[in-house]
Amino acid sequence: MADVAAKVGVSRALVSLVFRGQPGASPQTRERVFAAAAELGYRPDMAARLLARGRSKVLGVLFTARNPYHVDLVEAIYPAAEELGYDLVLSAAVPTRDEHKAIEALIGHRSEALLLCGPTIPDADVTAIARRIPTVVVGRHLPGAPLDVVTSYDRPGARSVIDYLVGLGHRDIVHVSGGSRPGAPERRRAYRDAMRSHGLADRIRVIAGNHTEEAGSEAARAMLAEGRPLPTAVFASNDQCAIGLLDVFTRAGVKVPEQVSIVGYDDSHIAGLSHIDLTTVRQDVPRLAHLAVRAADEQLRGAREAGAYLKLESKLLVRGTSGPVLA
Repeated sequence: MADVAAKVGVSRALVSLVFRGQPGASPQTRERVFAAAAELGYRPDMAARLLARGRSKVLGVLFTARNPYHVDLVEAIYPAAEELGYDLVLSAAVPTRDEHKAIEALIGHRSEALLLCGPTIPDADVTAIARRIPTVVVGRHLPGAPLDVVTSYDRPGARSVIDYLVGLGHRDIVHVSGGSRPGAPERRRAYRDAMRSHGLADRIRVIAGNHTEEAGSEAARAMLAEGRPLPTAVFASNDQCAIGLLDVFTRAGVKVPEQVSIVGYDDSHIAGLSHIDLTTVRQDVPRLAHLAVRAADEQLRGAREAGAYLKLESKLLVRGTSGPVLA
């Protein structure tokens, strides 16, 4: 604004009045100010204006760039935020940039509150962040922390997978775990509990993995290299892991689902692609996004204290990668 004022030969205060649409400048002066601004390439900084009023109306979103489910969440968060008058700043965690750096970038970009999609940093670190800035965690269980949690019921979702597979005649059902990734411990426990309840405790087998395609690929290669019959079904802790399994088994000539049924978790957009057609557990992403944004808004407005724990039902979606055991 100082450059525009100098070019027009008026005060910076007068230029500010013009851009704010306030009285105090003649029509001719207004035209000269806008013409000078256009010539200099100046555009008013809306974020700075909001800050001057005490609000930025910006929500910072942390997500993992390589996680399709997180991408789906971000897409759903945009309309939910717009509905309540918020803009978004995104910061991705990638192999060369950890979550701490990504979160600090969000705070440095004037975020009023944070939406953390499946953060993997320690509970104590998330709690420390929540004491600095209003925080909502999506897809991870953090009971008792000074923040809001929005997630799905993982245990019933995972239980429904085992009930479904057992109903199709499967007994040799392997679970490829997601390790300590958000949701993975609950899904792993649900798998074990469901297998026991069906009288299959002696068939329980958990292969250590991760929520990545690479982990699924490694698990599939390990099963193929064992020299014993493959399980008739594999329940992966998330869709990415399931797709890694599907790729390696298919390349090895294993027929899916005739020889091995594969089930994932999340129902990310890639699961429904025609050439993948993955049976999976659907989480209600639009609803999760809406609840997360609303929770952040309620904290910012002082409508309530942080600490809400919002959970949604999940649903098994049967597609082409699962079927009955063939005699």
